[in-house]
Formats: sequence, structure tokens, C-alpha cells
Amino acid sequence: MTNQRARVGYLLPTREQDLAGEHEPGRLVAQARRAEELGLDSVWAGDSPVTRPRADPLLLMAAVAQATERVALGTAVLLPALRHPILLAHQLATLDRLSDGRLIAGMGGGFPIQATEDQFTAIGVGFARRIGRMEESIEAMRRLWSGHAVSYQGEHFAFEDVRLAPPPSRPGGPPIWLAGSGEAALRRVGRIGDGWLPYPTEAATYAKERAVIGDDRPVTPALYATLCLDDDPEKARERLRTSIERYYNAPLEFIASIQALFAGTAQDAAAWLNGYIDAGARHLVIRLATDDHEADLEQLADRVLPLVQEAQ
Repeated sequence: MTNQRARVGYLLPTREQDLAGEHEPGRLVAQARRAEELGLDSVWAGDSPVTRPRADPLLLMAAVAQATERVALGTAVLLPALRHPILLAHQLATLDRLSDGRLIAGMGGGFPIQATEDQFTAIGVGFARRIGRMEESIEAMRRLWSGHAVSYQGEHFAFEDVRLAPPPSRPGGPPIWLAGSGEAALRRVGRIGDGWLPYPTEAATYAKERAVIGDDRPVTPALYATLCLDDDPEKARERLRTSIERYYNAPLEFIASIQALFAGTAQDAAAWLNGYIDAGARHLVIRLATDDHEADLEQLADRVLPLVQEAQ
């Protein structure tokens, strides 16, 4: 393995709160603070205002920025095509300032299913043009983050002499990590991304796709992975099924065919994650499939994290 330690982050259960009928963002902030205390490197929040309702990730992370000191704050992943780049650049720059430069802007186009298309329709954005809008948004936001008056002319967005304040903490703005697999998405990561946040089902696939991105630009290779931990692997599998099917309203088998999911013991989970680290992953974003996020966060930190770090 490389000498560079892989970092491990925790996805805040914003979607799970809504599914449980609980609307307590303050509890999510407390979980972020606890993740920092337990030694995790980052905390993350997802984005899906209509398809899979949850707390707004940027407002939530503004609160987390004030409650923590060390952990990186990420979006896994934000849908920039749903927003105008001037407004989104303004929000992200302010959040980067609030967090003293700890923000990671994970972004994606939105998974091509009917529910996602319905979300775009509800907000009044053409679903078929979402990738072009995302690419233009990234280009426009990077210009806007300069702190100077800038102009932009694209197919989807155009503006003249716009200056935003405050500028981000870091010159050039927060790093942008792109989700996605497949030739076009991987080439896009290599061309405009600062990081890559996919969820391929096997470490071997991860290694092959990482090679497609290439090394023309520095790109942080990350991984979005779901764990269901239990000393009884069979129970873990059933709990994973319940959690995933409730989350996506789709069969476990379908989600497992496209996403990195693991159910089993903490020791086996660490070995599975280490396979991705061997394949090149350097930042793991962990979603826990559980009904007790506080307890399983402790288990992740106490029983999985040491084995991942030990292997490195």
C-alpha cells in the first residue's frame, strides 16, 4: 500500500431521519461532532430535496462547521444542475469561509431513474440537459470564486460583471469531487474534477476505472460505500435489505448491482474496505445501514476504523 493514509468519513443520516418521521437537524449536528471526537476525518450530507426528502445539506453543514474544528465537511453528492451557479457559488464560498476551508463540494448529475427526472421536472429544470448544466456550473463557479467581477457565456448560463463576497477561504474555491462511472463520467473527472467519489460494486472495477481517469491532473480518488455491521452476517444482510429498500424504494438486488454495499462483521467490513484502498481509494465515505446511528457510529470508529488504519 501507499504511505499516504486513506481518510475515512461518515455520512450523516439525513434521509433516514425523514423516513423515521424525525425532523431534528440538531441531532445530526451532534452526530457530526461525535464523529470528529471518534477520530473520523470527514462528515458528509446528501442532497435530494424532492426524490428522497431530507435536510438541506448546505444549511446543515453551516451548523456543523460551527460545531466542529477539524473534520472536512462534504456533500455526497450535491446536484448543481438544480441551482443557478451564481447562487450556489455564493453559498459554497460562504460555507467554505465558515468552515475555515474544510469544505469538499461533492457533485453529481443525478442518477437516471424516473424519480430523479420527476424531481428535475418539479423544480423546472430539464433533466436531459443536467450534465451540460453541471459542467457549466462548475466552470462558472470557479470563475466566481476569484473574488473579482467576472463574466460567463455558456449554453445554459450567461452573466456579466458579477462579483461575489465573501470569496472562499482557499484560492480557487473548495475542491470539487465528481461522482460517476462509465467512460464519459470518468473522462469528465479527469478533465475538471479535483476528486472522484464513485460507488463501484467491486474493488477490481474501482482500479480499472481509476486508470481511465488518468494522472493528467491531481484527483483525489474516494469511495462512497454502505456498511451494515453485525456479528451475525445473516442478520446483517437482512438489516441491509430493510434499510436499503426503505431508503430507495427499490429491491436490494438492484441497488447491490450498482452500489458498493457490505453486510457482515466489523472485521470483514474492514477487509472489504481495505480492498478498495489497495485499488487506490484514498478517502472512504461510509453510509451506515442501521436503525441506531449513534451505536453503529461508535462501532465503526471502535471496530472498523482501527483495522483499516492498521492495514495501512
